[in-house]
Amino acid sequence: MLNFKTVNITAAVVFLGLLIISVVYGISIWWFFVFGLLWLTVMGMGSAFIGWNYHITSINFCSNTSGNQIAITFDDGPNPEFTPRVLDLLEAHKAKATFFCIGKHIASYPEIFQRILDEGHTVGNHTFSHTNGFGFLPTAKVVSELSQTNAVAKKHSGLVLNLYRPAFGITNPNIAKALKILEMQSIGWNKRSLDTTSLSEAQILRRITKGLKRGDIILLHDTSEKSVRVLEQLLLFLRQKNLESVSVDSLCNIKAYA
Repeated sequence: MLNFKTVNITAAVVFLGLLIISVVYGISIWWFFVFGLLWLTVMGMGSAFIGWNYHITSINFCSNTSGNQIAITFDDGPNPEFTPRVLDLLEAHKAKATFFCIGKHIASYPEIFQRILDEGHTVGNHTFSHTNGFGFLPTAKVVSELSQTNAVAKKHSGLVLNLYRPAFGITNPNIAKALKILEMQSIGWNKRSLDTTSLSEAQILRRITKGLKRGDIILLHDTSEKSVRVLEQLLLFLRQKNLESVSVDSLCNIKAYA
């Protein structure tokens, strides 16, 4: 699989080779343009597709699970309208999940955050502000965002969050450095629902359930009516297929808290 280090080493070798050929044979500048464009494309795709593990080694799937288990994960909460309904459904189906929470939402709705924990679910870090420009923040600002969320989570629960879900699924060298500094583990997914897009409930459910197997990690959001309805149908599907939803730390046998 491509990663940041090997691609850049290869790119440096190729660039040096083009320079030598240019000096000896006088090749067109367009070769450098095409090479640069290809390099930028790979870099961009590596940052956008978390499954590549291009900048960061994320846990996107757990093949060593001991039973017929999958993990449902939720991003962007706690949400005062929808998270309680998600929790009600999970409780009704005896399912466990992982909630990657935004720090400012924990601060605004600490009682919902506490309910998530009280009902046996796992919580993780999903930045403090979830700003649209998160992928362009310097390392120090990324560290600050994650540290603020860990601080507010610890204030309300006493827990130090160890798991991080990249905002928008974006990774880059600055985020990689921040996670190394804070000693946090990135959690990705291999079943992206796209429940925040214009896809219908049926389309979203089909994306999730097609080929669903033990060890899969599903990405949903506890922020909309549509996602709640999809979750209800998903839980019924899991029951039919004898699949159990557990927290991602249980699925992958990792530590959720430092």
